[in-house]
Amino acid sequence: MKSITSLVKSKPAMLVLGFALGAAGLGLARTSERALSVNPPATLKLANPSEGPSKNSFAPLVKQVLPSVVNISSSKVVKNHLSSEELPMDPFFRQFFGQDGGQFNMPRESREKALGSGVVVSPEGYILTNNHVVDGATDVEVTLADKRVLKAKVIGTDPKTDVAVLKINASNLDPITIGDSSKVQVGDVALAIGDPFGVGETVTNGIISATGRGGLGIEDYEDFIQTDAPINPGNSGGALVNDRGELIGINTAIISHGSGGSQGIGFAVPSDLARQVMNEILKTGHVTRAYLGIYPQDITPAMARAFGEKEMAGIVIGDVSPDSPAKAAGLQRGDILLDVNGKPVNDSNQLRMSISMMQPGTDVTVKYLRNGSDHTATVKLAEMPNDSASNDSTDQNNGGNKALEGVEVANLTPSIARELSVPSSTKGVVVTDIDPASKMADSGLQKGDIIQEVNHQPVNNVSEFENAIHQGGSSPLLLVNRDGRTFFIAAS
Repeated sequence: MKSITSLVKSKPAMLVLGFALGAAGLGLARTSERALSVNPPATLKLANPSEGPSKNSFAPLVKQVLPSVVNISSSKVVKNHLSSEELPMDPFFRQFFGQDGGQFNMPRESREKALGSGVVVSPEGYILTNNHVVDGATDVEVTLADKRVLKAKVIGTDPKTDVAVLKINASNLDPITIGDSSKVQVGDVALAIGDPFGVGETVTNGIISATGRGGLGIEDYEDFIQTDAPINPGNSGGALVNDRGELIGINTAIISHGSGGSQGIGFAVPSDLARQVMNEILKTGHVTRAYLGIYPQDITPAMARAFGEKEMAGIVIGDVSPDSPAKAAGLQRGDILLDVNGKPVNDSNQLRMSISMMQPGTDVTVKYLRNGSDHTATVKLAEMPNDSASNDSTDQNNGGNKALEGVEVANLTPSIARELSVPSSTKGVVVTDIDPASKMADSGLQKGDIIQEVNHQPVNNVSEFENAIHQGGSSPLLLVNRDGRTFFIAAS
């Protein structure tokens, strides 16, 4: 029997003709079928051509703001230190370059680029953005909304608030209107506008989720506006605006939980703070901050009980810096600061922010509690020393639920004091071990901490420490020295 293949080969004309006629007949049948089953035309309900845009559109607001938002491209030269010894060469290439790599080293320098956004805030060409967008940059370019590309000069930066001021030489600029961020309320509408990655302007909307956010560890001075308007990478330095198109913040950071994208938790530097930083930079070339000279701590319920206070009003002074304005005014460690210039103080971060925004030389009136009695003092603020910024920092490691379980201490000898980099005259007992699962570990006590007081009673050795713990019951208040700075930890 011949195969089908051989039949096709032996009688090609006939077979081809048969297939052709069959196909033609099939085609006629399908054409006829389509002619008999044509769908009726669709009846569409079209919008009235005379109708305007969406009634609830943000388009007019966005159109107003977009000309003020710019793209920022920065670059800097970084030095590379890796050589062929640190990057072993594949054996295949060694036959060409030799065992030593033929001095095959990486380039000594390379150029890193960064992209971000900025906001034009004056017709003179001043632009607000984030410090991290231009940090260390040797070249900065700004692309305006009308596609003009201009070189920008970094006028000044303030890493402590992540604010930077740039300037471009250009005409026909459209600066944004700066709003009053102190009037921002939770629930207000907010739009985040930027020009990320050079793809063009982007706009996202949401609401204000919180104000006065601090203690996040993002910057040294934090008073963030929090929003759920997505702030994606590349939007740093862009505008956060209200429903009138007024600038209320400079978009700064997001919480992404490792995804790199927005999770609905974004933070912006308030416009009031950014404006004050800009004015300081333009006036003096740098930012000058006032300095009180205390180490403030928020009061926890355990601390309030340990101090014998029924209410958690005020903040605790954990330490007072030597030769500081607070020291000169008579403030002491353990005082509870109640108000400054008549304004109640209940948050250590807000206290730091309010003091830092004042001018050195300003007199402030403080009210405080000492041993249950009210006192008032006048403090003349000084200029913040460069090496003393940490003296006004906020400690988040306080609180606790049990007594000193899982904590081992030893006498503080001169040799241990030297290892801990504290003066040999320092008194107290050193924590030699602590159970990570203990409540005191949760409260913030660490190995190497020096416990100097228990319930305001000085302890100079292990025996005094144990007696103070025994006398103090199950809720001791500890004065702890860490790296030469003291603060309180309460256990309950």
